[in-house]
Amino acid sequence: MEYKDYYKILGVSREATAADIKRAYRKLAREFHPDKNKAKGAEDKFKQINEANEVLSDPKKRASYDQLGPNWQNGQRFTPPPGWAHGAGRPGGYAGGGGEAGGFSDFFSSLFGGGLGGAGFDDLGGQGVNRDQQAKLAINLEDSFQGATRTITLGNRSLNVRIPKGVTSGQTIRLAGQAPRGGDVLLEISFAAHPVFRIEGRDVHAVLSVAPWEAALGGPVPVPTLGGTVELNLPSGTVGGRKLRLKGRGLPGTTAGDQFVTIQIVTPTPDTDAQKQGYQQLRQLFPSFDPRG
Repeated sequence: MEYKDYYKILGVSREATAADIKRAYRKLAREFHPDKNKAKGAEDKFKQINEANEVLSDPKKRASYDQLGPNWQNGQRFTPPPGWAHGAGRPGGYAGGGGEAGGFSDFFSSLFGGGLGGAGFDDLGGQGVNRDQQAKLAINLEDSFQGATRTITLGNRSLNVRIPKGVTSGQTIRLAGQAPRGGDVLLEISFAAHPVFRIEGRDVHAVLSVAPWEAALGGPVPVPTLGGTVELNLPSGTVGGRKLRLKGRGLPGTTAGDQFVTIQIVTPTPDTDAQKQGYQQLRQLFPSFDPRG
């Protein structure tokens, strides 16, 4: 298999802070998200970005990955160090896996156990042939919003997983009788980091950038949601930091969650004389305005 340089994929140094990694991931994820970028190879690039973030944003996975050393080149033929498949060098003793799963590569699977959110499978229960197995499965917010079917790899077997609409982080999906010894496979759901949205329970949070004149004058502005772009009627005189609610636009459920939009006012840079004059006119029109008090 080929070695993957996750730092190179995200365009950060090996000394990058958690904030640096988060910022780089969000920028690249927006650029290569399949809903926005239809260019050839964009979807594969998006998968690589998500995989790199899955490792580097998790302190334990990052520490484990860094043990491989900095001398490997991206694309170089790679074989895990001796003993790695048995948990040596891995925080938490990840079980070994094989094949692609959950959208992650063979390289990821060889290091973190089958691509299931890095958790691998651990035996539960006592003696006998009826034994359950558990793992963590990272999904996209869109999978929960729309419902989805995913294929995961357990040992040499492929299992189909139906992800129900409205499933939330921490809930468990049970695959009855799918464990090798006749028990159930228990998948604990977590959400992969999203370039636009943040989730709290069933509520979705996002930051919406608007121009100063949009905030001052109000009117309809486009807002991304998990169900597609909708129009939000921005009240006139909206100030930066104001939070607006889109009722029922969160994750589905008996009571659907809401989407909360925090307003961020972005001021354009004046590049021409005319644009600078426009700002000077504003200053003259609002002589008593003091943004600091």
